[in-house]
Amino acid sequence: MRKVLFCLVLIAIILCPTIALADTTDLQLDCKSALLMDGISGDILYEQNSQEICYPASVTKIMTLVLILEAVDAGTISLDDMVPVSEDAASMGGSQVYLYPGEQRTVDEMLIAIAVGSGNDAAYAMAEYIGGTMPGFVELMNQRAKELGMENTHFVNPHGLHDDDHYTTAYDLGILAYHALSVPKFLDYTSIYEYEFRPEPKLLTLWNTNRLLKWYEGTDGMKTGYTEEAGRNLVATVERDGMRLISVVLGAQERQGHFNESMKLLNYGFNKFEYIPIREAGEIICDAPVSKGTKDSVGLMTENAIGYSSEKGQSGEITESIVINSTLQAPLKAGDIGGQLIIYKDGEEFKTVDLVVSEDIDKGGFIRTWGKLLKTIW
Repeated sequence: MRKVLFCLVLIAIILCPTIALADTTDLQLDCKSALLMDGISGDILYEQNSQEICYPASVTKIMTLVLILEAVDAGTISLDDMVPVSEDAASMGGSQVYLYPGEQRTVDEMLIAIAVGSGNDAAYAMAEYIGGTMPGFVELMNQRAKELGMENTHFVNPHGLHDDDHYTTAYDLGILAYHALSVPKFLDYTSIYEYEFRPEPKLLTLWNTNRLLKWYEGTDGMKTGYTEEAGRNLVATVERDGMRLISVVLGAQERQGHFNESMKLLNYGFNKFEYIPIREAGEIICDAPVSKGTKDSVGLMTENAIGYSSEKGQSGEITESIVINSTLQAPLKAGDIGGQLIIYKDGEEFKTVDLVVSEDIDKGGFIRTWGKLLKTIW
């Protein structure tokens, strides 16, 4: 009888760790809200209260950086432009790079001050430079948020100092971060860890507030934020072995909580999921007929890389079908939508992606049009 009891106890001890592990498979983070997203496909891999209204604090500056860099990309401003610092900008307080009234810095330096030093003064100066006034820039922020589908976000300033009417959600910040990855030079700035901003009269070296740049392999952005009302926030992005993740952690209370919980979230993502590529960005998928053009056909291509996240070992079978728009008529511009690529996983439709025209096609002249017509007749 004693031998039987001993065996039962031994079996229980052996099984206990397995049972405990099964009970902890659902990730629980010590923060108010969180989100994990595939940075290539946009697939959401984990959510914890992701629609709950939160205060972003300096994470706000992701939108500020996006708008500045989009203006640079559009040619509206240049990285070499000199940006004046107003008295209002210089008096912002909080996290700052100690700009003084009347000082001028290049757009490039201001971007570094915002991305690395989290300078409220630099964010305010750039808001005035692009928007004409700070409220004018805030209007651009809210307009861009609406265009991106950030339905539960409202900005009242470009830096994130607390205001009850300045709020967002982890879900909306995931949308913003996903878009930011497509903005030229965005990661160039958010990946800078150290920068000598002012050599004299007293040396001012900026250290990136995103410690994951040093603590977590593959991190190259994005932004931290902290106020007493918001708690500790971090939006981060990491690339490893062809997979990119975006993590959002809001409202952590422990001193290093936003970093610790972000690393837990990222570990979960890299351990559990893999990225399955389907098509590369800019890949020609098919040729489509064109009427009344200088060419009779045009390539249709993917605009962005196409793929999806899957739990490891469960990628499934991928098949595709192509739908070409029936009325491709010149003139056409590169980037015009010309069809769709429908992707099936294990026989079920799960993703539809627009295919775009790969080049400009001008309208054909009268002689060419009649020449084609005569060929069909003869």
